[in-house]
Amino acid sequence: MLVAMTDLGNQSGYWNSTGTLKTFGHPVEPSWLAGIDHRARILDYGCGYGRLAGLLVERGFQNVEGVDVAPNLIARAREQQPGARFTVLDRPPRLDRDDGSVDVVLLFAVLTCIPGDAAQRELVAELRRVLRPGGLLYVSDLCLQEDQRNSSRYQRFAARYGTYGVFETGDGAVCRHHTVDWLDGLVAGFDLVATREVPVETMNGRPARATQLLVAKP
Repeated sequence: MLVAMTDLGNQSGYWNSTGTLKTFGHPVEPSWLAGIDHRARILDYGCGYGRLAGLLVERGFQNVEGVDVAPNLIARAREQQPGARFTVLDRPPRLDRDDGSVDVVLLFAVLTCIPGDAAQRELVAELRRVLRPGGLLYVSDLCLQEDQRNSSRYQRFAARYGTYGVFETGDGAVCRHHTVDWLDGLVAGFDLVATREVPVETMNGRPARATQLLVAKP
C-alpha cells in the first residue's frame, strides 16, 4: 500500500527530537548575494539551528529572520545566533507575512525533508507569495545521487512511497532526493539567475553533491 505523499509535508516530530542535534553544511555562494542591500528583508525558511541566518548577520545583513517547524531547533538558534530573529511555524508552510513583503528567501536542504509532491508545491507557492517582484529565491538541495548506497535505497523504498528518490533514514526521517527536472519544475514560474553543483555533507555526515538554484520572481 502506497503512503500518501501529502502526509509527508510536515515531519516536525522528527525535527523536534532526533533532528535537533543534526548539523548542516550547504554553503552559500557570496557572489549570489552581492549587491543586495544590507537592509534587505531576508527569510531563511527551515532555518534549523540558525546556521545560515548567523552567516548572513556576520556578513552585515541587518534584517534576517529564520523560521522552522521545530521549537527545539528554534530555541537552539536563538541561543546561538542572537543577531537574527527566529519564529516557530505554527501552520507550515503558511507564513505570517504580507504578499510581496520579503526581498530574499533561502531554502537550504528543506525540500529533501518534505517528500510529498503537493507539499513541495504548496511551499514554493507560499514563498512566491511573500517575495516581492524581483525578489530572489535561493534553493540548495539534493538531486539523485549516483553512488550504490543511495541507488539501492531509492529502489528499496520506491514501491512504498510511489516516487523514486524517496527513502527512510535509519533514525526515523523520510527524505527525498530529486530529479533535476523536478526541481526545475518547482521554480518554473521564476526567472533563472544562476545554477551550480557543489560538494556537501549530509545531515548524517556523508558526502553528497547538492544542486543550487538562484531564481527571481518576475
